[in-house]
Amino acid sequence: MEALSALWTFPAIILAALLISWGAECGQFFISQGLALAVLAWVQTLPEFAVEGVIALSAAKDPSKLHLITANYTGSLRLFVGLGWPMVYFTAYFFRRMKAGGKGPWSIKLDDEHSVAVLSLLPALLYFLVIYFKGTLNILDGIILSAIYFSYLYLLSKIPPHDQEEIEDLGRIPKFVMRKRYPLNVIWIAIFFFLGAVILYFSAHPFLNSMLALAVSFGISQFVFVQWVAPFLSEFPEKLSAFYWARKVNKASMALVNFVSSSINQWTILVALIPFIYSFGMGRVAAVVFDEHQKVEILLTIIQSYLGFLFLVSMDFKFFEAAALFLLWLAQFLVPGIRQEIIWVYGAWALIETLRLIKGLKQRNAFRVFLQLAKKHL
Repeated sequence: MEALSALWTFPAIILAALLISWGAECGQFFISQGLALAVLAWVQTLPEFAVEGVIALSAAKDPSKLHLITANYTGSLRLFVGLGWPMVYFTAYFFRRMKAGGKGPWSIKLDDEHSVAVLSLLPALLYFLVIYFKGTLNILDGIILSAIYFSYLYLLSKIPPHDQEEIEDLGRIPKFVMRKRYPLNVIWIAIFFFLGAVILYFSAHPFLNSMLALAVSFGISQFVFVQWVAPFLSEFPEKLSAFYWARKVNKASMALVNFVSSSINQWTILVALIPFIYSFGMGRVAAVVFDEHQKVEILLTIIQSYLGFLFLVSMDFKFFEAAALFLLWLAQFLVPGIRQEIIWVYGAWALIETLRLIKGLKQRNAFRVFLQLAKKHL
């Protein structure tokens, strides 16, 4: 019976994510431009937070589900970098050729303000190496990761206000809401968030149980099912938003940075909540202890994100970079047994890109652009 509940829990999660996504897209016009994509990305990933919270609470009561804690967020993060980023590039590339007949080499150029999001990936990844080597995730880790996230928000808050003309770039439903007069548009936004939250509240736990039941029915590892199916469904509306922006070509950088912001959210504030929820379920302060399989998943996710970070430090995203991220993700998805080898591939390439970055530090890159922004706005 739990497997059959997927017939309503899967669409419910997608609907909740859509409602929250619409509310977030509208809400970005009431805050500064710097916070817009960060808040949009954070709210769009609320379904992911709900699923992760249910997993952490379930693991506190049933130790056999402890391994699922890493499944959800590592799968989500690898989907962002390995599928989301390339999807943005190739969508924009396709529509560029269709609309303008553009040929030859092309890359997505990032705006100066996007350097904040790119560089904010680095401290989260570096601290996660600490978590990886000690093999545990505790409340202190949660506090430090939260501090990294709120530092990121502080930096973004210094960016100038969002341009109201960009309302025309919204999807059909958010555009309909934003064309309403104040306070009617605010009421619509509140309704979106409220309905999305209610649906999440009643569907998150049955959603997890239905996934586990389906995994057993199909003879698939529960870890694999939670790692790929849960984040794919909960991130579906975000991918739709990114596709909508990317097909405009000139908004491709916005779509890409939306995914980057979502990655930062999950590396920091989502993971930070896990030890608190886990401790609450245990009835005492407790640390999540990772086994060797979980540590491999974490290391693979760290190195993949670090390579993605190195690609974006140049403040553009090229064809071969998008293709490489997609093909390496596809390989580990189709053949899970080669993940150790994929780690070495990511690591070797990341080392080469790191050396190239050091050698070309005087060229335009996120570090230099950020320093210029800091002098102007901080």
